[in-house]
Amino acid sequence: MDIREQLEKIFRAAIDAALADGSLALEGAAPEPSLERPRDEANGDWASTVAMRTAKLAHTSPREVAQAIVDHLPDNDMIQAVEIAGPGFINIRLADAVLQGVVRAVRTEGENYGHGTIPEGQRKVNLEYVSANPTGPLHVGHGRWGALGDAMARVMRHAGYDVYEEFYVNDHGTQMDVFGNSVGVRYMQLLGHDVEMPEQCYGGSYVSDIAQGIIDREGNKYESLTDQERMEAFREIAYQEMLDLQHEVLGRLGTTFDRWFSERSLYVEDETGESPVSRSLKAMEDKGYVKEEDGAIWFRSSALGDEKDRVMIKANGEMTYFMSDVAYHYDKKMRGFDHLINIWGADHHGYVKRCECMLEAWGWPGDLEIVLGQLVNLFRDGEAVRMSKRTGEMVTLEELIDEVGVDATRYLMLSRSSDQPIDFDIEQAKKKDSSNPVYYVQYAHARICSIIRRAYDAANGEGAAEGKSIAELACAVAPEGCDLSALTNPTELALMRKMADFGNLIALAARDREPFRLTHYAQDLAALFHGFYTECKVLTDDAALSTARVALCDATRIMLALTLGLLGVSAPEKM
Repeated sequence: MDIREQLEKIFRAAIDAALADGSLALEGAAPEPSLERPRDEANGDWASTVAMRTAKLAHTSPREVAQAIVDHLPDNDMIQAVEIAGPGFINIRLADAVLQGVVRAVRTEGENYGHGTIPEGQRKVNLEYVSANPTGPLHVGHGRWGALGDAMARVMRHAGYDVYEEFYVNDHGTQMDVFGNSVGVRYMQLLGHDVEMPEQCYGGSYVSDIAQGIIDREGNKYESLTDQERMEAFREIAYQEMLDLQHEVLGRLGTTFDRWFSERSLYVEDETGESPVSRSLKAMEDKGYVKEEDGAIWFRSSALGDEKDRVMIKANGEMTYFMSDVAYHYDKKMRGFDHLINIWGADHHGYVKRCECMLEAWGWPGDLEIVLGQLVNLFRDGEAVRMSKRTGEMVTLEELIDEVGVDATRYLMLSRSSDQPIDFDIEQAKKKDSSNPVYYVQYAHARICSIIRRAYDAANGEGAAEGKSIAELACAVAPEGCDLSALTNPTELALMRKMADFGNLIALAARDREPFRLTHYAQDLAALFHGFYTECKVLTDDAALSTARVALCDATRIMLALTLGLLGVSAPEKM
């Protein structure tokens, strides 16, 4: 139970006591005494509006209700002072020892600090993201979804969710044939044949690179094949090469998946002659949402609120892309997932309703959640960098990682809500100063590590810290159970308040699927630390004060590393 929950329990007890002795009489149940941070820290650590929300039920003024609640607060060690302000706000100031206890909790719990266990976490969640076609290199937009999905999974797990990460490989359909044919044409051109690229093709330079690689490895082995045979051969070669590249680049980004799910597998029949496609279609037929019209098979999604019905199988027997999605989502549910989350680009917004309808048709309304995200606008020193996957002029995710590094790429991709576009300036991302937010946060962590090393050397001789871990050094200088009562400076209290907020932050960021909140938290925590470091000398002639401040620094270090880790960003010890 965190500090806010403990305070709310105290206030609930006060309301119950006031009701019991008649000091407070209500028509109906009393509202929950929820607390929030006051906008101005001068008003205390926490504030409650419960009196204003209760006044109408009590037929009296909010201030009178507030006074009745305050008069019945039980004895406790948490609250130092309470003030009734304005129309009926109850402002609470915590005892310093409560905030000092946060330092102990952080240092004791380490990377488990703020870990939640919530009923919703018992559900098995399938989180699918990136899911790029294996027909070309990953672009920077894919990098945003890779960072977002991975960080979302990390944050949700920390909040207590059971999350399974999945990449849906779009390796079935006409786009794969077009890709294979594009490589085949480039292959023939490189061998000296006068062959034009068809209008429908992949024209990026990477296609020529794949074709040249085939020539380098196998020469003209495929020159005598028919166009169809060559397309089929190169479709598989190029597909595997692009899939391997996606694995490699996303691995470099720090994004991993529990499963790379092949769309092709949806069409593979088992020993009974059934496939995921046929099973999903039958399940929808059994619910009465399939019709045949003009020789085609349709999903009657309009009966569930969609603007029109959707074709699943064309009159010529060809499966639509939507049919694959029907089978894929049904397969997820059959694998035991209770809740499905898909991260899609905003250009897929028109696809959402039909997919929600198919889950509802099977009897699982609300089990599909779509997170739509805006794209990335790439800049260099304020000048737009144009991207075009078809022409090969784009900047790939791999190139971006090469130039700015994984940490800056991930952090900046996560710096805003997914429903807002990101303006990513390459040169800004490479700066080694406080204008670069990831550098600013990482520098705070590295500075703390330096302080702890200096503290250890001061006690044990110059160079004594060499070869020892920062955690080991911190425990030696500021042992567990050390006296923290000296931590009363406003900058120290502000740091501790911020650390106390972490558990609630995790719960909200996980619930709302918004890991970007952790970038704001990291920057705020780093700013509070820099403010503390400016105001308070850590290593002083007062041994007790120095020990307490090293403990505070260590707790801040742990929180910065934990926050960055949940974002998939490193916490360097030296910079």
